[in-house]
Amino acid sequence: SSDLARPRSGGTPFLEAVPRSPVFASMPNPVAVFDTTKGKFEAEIFLDRTPITASNFIDLAQSGFYNGIHFHRVIPDFMNQFGCPHAKNPAARNAGTGGPPDGTFQNLKTGATEQRRGGGNIKDEHTSRDSNEPGTLSMANTGAPNTGGSQ
Repeated sequence: SSDLARPRSGGTPFLEAVPRSPVFASMPNPVAVFDTTKGKFEAEIFLDRTPITASNFIDLAQSGFYNGIHFHRVIPDFMNQFGCPHAKNPAARNAGTGGPPDGTFQNLKTGATEQRRGGGNIKDEHTSRDSNEPGTLSMANTGAPNTGGSQ
């Protein structure tokens, strides 16, 4: 059975029906529900294509990491960025520079233990051919290898 994550105040993402044990191929990808001051939207999380990145996002969302975090970068008709813990203060000058704490999380596709290290960074995944089309979610990085974390 699945644990249901509950919506939290502060306009932050939560996940519905996200299993806490390895996902089998026959199960659908989880859906994240983002509850913002501008309304709600849903996004399929591609656990089947990017299991490390998806599992990291799910772990952070379920832990409450994203609760109260504001979109710190909004470029109309291009992109919106969130996920920096410094952005809990909407006036923070260092918004966009932070990440999650180092630690471990479970890969929900394989059951393996994955690492966040060096400032909460995860391993890159170059297995998916998905693009950054309008309406997609992406994990930001610094441009250097293995520097995605929570944004």
